[in-house]
Amino acid sequence: MMSKKLILVTVAVVAVGGGIVAWLILSKPALPPGFAASNGRLEAKEVDVATKYQGRIAEVLADEGDTVESGQIVARMDTQPLEAQLRNAEANIRQEEDNKRTAQADVVVKQTEFVYSNKQYKRSKELVGRGAVSQQEADVDLARMQASQAALLGAKAQAVRAQSAIDAATAEAERLKADIEDSTLKAPVRGRVQTRLAEPGEVLPAGGKVLALVDLSDVYMYLFLPEPIAGKVALGSQARIILDAVPEYPIRAFVSFVSPQAQFTPKSVETAEERHNLTFRVKLQIDKNRLREFEPYVKVGIPGMGYVRFDNSAQWPPMLQWKPVVANQLWNPTGSENSK
Repeated sequence: MMSKKLILVTVAVVAVGGGIVAWLILSKPALPPGFAASNGRLEAKEVDVATKYQGRIAEVLADEGDTVESGQIVARMDTQPLEAQLRNAEANIRQEEDNKRTAQADVVVKQTEFVYSNKQYKRSKELVGRGAVSQQEADVDLARMQASQAALLGAKAQAVRAQSAIDAATAEAERLKADIEDSTLKAPVRGRVQTRLAEPGEVLPAGGKVLALVDLSDVYMYLFLPEPIAGKVALGSQARIILDAVPEYPIRAFVSFVSPQAQFTPKSVETAEERHNLTFRVKLQIDKNRLREFEPYVKVGIPGMGYVRFDNSAQWPPMLQWKPVVANQLWNPTGSENSK
């Protein structure tokens, strides 16, 4: 007898519970015409911080979960070998500059010798016509003048080579300085460190990844909408994203991409009946100005709902209308200090 009563009570409880659930589902306000909705997960562009050249990591200055600014130093490579090469290149510059000064001084000397020998030859040439100097003596002066001229050209060429050597050594020094600068790894975007992939002391190849960042300026959600709806969605259409973590704050977004190909079905489906089963991938891009308010919730994979307005004349329902974020409501203080 008791068991029969227990069974009846259990059935009654289940019936009441089912009725409550059904009432909650049926009483939930339906989405008005002109809107489409689908669940999705938050995604963001991932950016890797990697080495340009092979080398050993000296220090990593960011941990997983840290938010870094664009241009912030997040890691450094060991640059001692490069700095030694740079000192050698700078020493070569000084040596070549000395060689250039020596060559320039030699040019002055050769220039003076050429000017003197040229005048001497001209005098000898005049005196030959007067019979005061023999032709042989004039030919000797001519040879001296030509030799001094060749020596002058050689000295000038040496000065040019010295300048070229300075330019080459300077270029090598600038290359090494650029390599040293590139050995200081900086965040290319403002983002959150998703994964720390290397530690100090590790030797990485060229292109070795040190950190993986989530770009906090490029956050989006993919939805899959049926063909009748996706065909009405235009690029730039307004949208809303509601994250499960903060359901009371719709996040403004817009449609930035609609896939030209159907998902989950064969590409060659042609019948009208099957076309109703096609789904298309739609990308909802979050407004960058809105992202800062929700940065702590920007986590790859966090679930939520996406809503798209494909009829511009339709009014957003109250639950999807934008409202300002109240900081003390959005961030619930936790910890021992706030629990007192």
